[in-house]
Amino acid sequence: MKTLMQSRYGLTLVVLIVLQSLCALFFLSDVVADYLSESPSFWVDFHLTIEAFAAVLLVLGILVEIQFLSAILHRQASTERGLSIASGKLSKVMNDYFRSWALTPTEEDVAAFVLKGMSISEIAVLRGSREGTIKAHLNAIYRKAGVSGRSQLVSLLVEDLMQEPLIPAAAAS
Repeated sequence: MKTLMQSRYGLTLVVLIVLQSLCALFFLSDVVADYLSESPSFWVDFHLTIEAFAAVLLVLGILVEIQFLSAILHRQASTERGLSIASGKLSKVMNDYFRSWALTPTEEDVAAFVLKGMSISEIAVLRGSREGTIKAHLNAIYRKAGVSGRSQLVSLLVEDLMQEPLIPAAAAS
């Protein structure tokens, strides 16, 4: 998975912040230079006030964008942490079931492919086997697991994962 900074949107946001910072620096330096070089008049004061106001708003916009980018990066890190925990939990649940069902290494491979959503023909190609062989392995897996098919096999894992939170309260914060 790409990180925010590797994505096109993240890079675009960083480039915009840098460009806006340069524009704000230009406006602020122009306001200071104009103020020091011009003699006070209504038009000069009005122009400098508008220019200074625009520069301040630009700086505020930059600060909001930086805060937004920080929030996105924090949310992304939290999501990646949750996915990592969920992935590890699923793997542990699968391995526990495979051991309790006393699956052979070949049956474990086939069961893992099934749980990943692969078809019988895809599994056969990956394993270099015939579809009939994969079907025989699947029948043995279903019998050992005490289920009648693929959907019940998947349901066992999902139900087990749903019994407890994937992200413990301490890890979520």
